[in-house]
Amino acid sequence: MGKRRCVPPLEPKLAAGCCGVKKPKLSGSGTHSHGNQSTTVPCSSSGPLQNHQHVDSSSGRENVSDLTLGPGNSPITRMNPASGALSPLPRPNGPANTTKNLVVTAEMCCYCFDVLYCHLYGFPQPRLPRFTNDPYPLFVTWKTGRDKRLRGCIGTFSAMNLHSGLREYTLTSALKDSRFPPLTREELPKLFCSVSLLTNFEDASDYLDWEVGVHGIRIEFINEKGVKRTATYLPEVAKEQDWDQIQTIDSLLRKGGFKAPITSEFRKSIKLTRYRSEKVTISYAEYIASRQHCFQNGTLHTPPLYNHYS
Repeated sequence: MGKRRCVPPLEPKLAAGCCGVKKPKLSGSGTHSHGNQSTTVPCSSSGPLQNHQHVDSSSGRENVSDLTLGPGNSPITRMNPASGALSPLPRPNGPANTTKNLVVTAEMCCYCFDVLYCHLYGFPQPRLPRFTNDPYPLFVTWKTGRDKRLRGCIGTFSAMNLHSGLREYTLTSALKDSRFPPLTREELPKLFCSVSLLTNFEDASDYLDWEVGVHGIRIEFINEKGVKRTATYLPEVAKEQDWDQIQTIDSLLRKGGFKAPITSEFRKSIKLTRYRSEKVTISYAEYIASRQHCFQNGTLHTPPLYNHYS
């Protein structure tokens, strides 16, 4: 079994963007199509899907894929405008889990919407929220439309205090994901926001020492040019893509820029870290419902949203 670490190893702050593509067909060989390297993947309506190449980890950037929501999402909650309390909503794939105390909350997604809304409309940024400010590796994901097409996703594997981390990666993922143009005011009503907090990092004993649908994986390998590369998939990706472990590893190698044939021996050379995540998603409509005391006819009151955090 893997050696467990409560937090990821100390390393430079890593900014990572995740890719969103339709399910590629994987054969299990080293020549299959893969996450964001296949030239046959259709472009999204938001613009051409660009290859998001990895660089060696010394530069502090790597590419992460967050394709779809998984079945393990935490309960979505809604703010009661009168009381300011959060109450559970039914989960999309079943009843709320009442036995697990989750750190991630819908209020974190609401705060991300606050930050983006204030930025797009030129208001001062909202005051700091009331949820925990403990440090976590985190990702902020924006999706759009009924089919929840990816519109931006960037995060970090370095633990950041949640207040500043969510504020920073809200705007980075919304405005600076190189695969998409910056989000605009007109797109707000169609947006979904997800916050993922990464936990339970463990050094795996080998490249198969992880479970599809349970663990996210981050791999380190030496490419055909002798350069160290890294790549990761969040926990829900392999399950949603119907990949087995080998298909997931091979896709991740291609996503990390490995172009040579993938052999069993090469897979054994991979260093793999597995982790879990807590994730919550809300829509813009749910966000507006939680902040309706701050809005009138779709226009934000002044001062923007500050009363909520007072």
